[in-house]
Amino acid sequence: MIKNIGSLDRIVRAVVGLVLLSLIFVGPKTLWGLIGLVPLGTSVVGFCPAYLPFGIKTCKKA
Repeated sequence: MIKNIGSLDRIVRAVVGLVLLSLIFVGPKTLWGLIGLVPLGTSVVGFCPAYLPFGIKTCKKA
């Protein structure tokens, strides 16, 4: 799998994912916080399928 997410993008996605996941335990305590798994997962893998159709790459070329 080709990586298309740079390090700053990965950090932002991880933070947003963790904040969304925290909604399960604090705040409204709803399962909508599970949406946080998407940005967290893409930050761990380093690949975002939504970037493919647009040709977006935030990582540096090796």
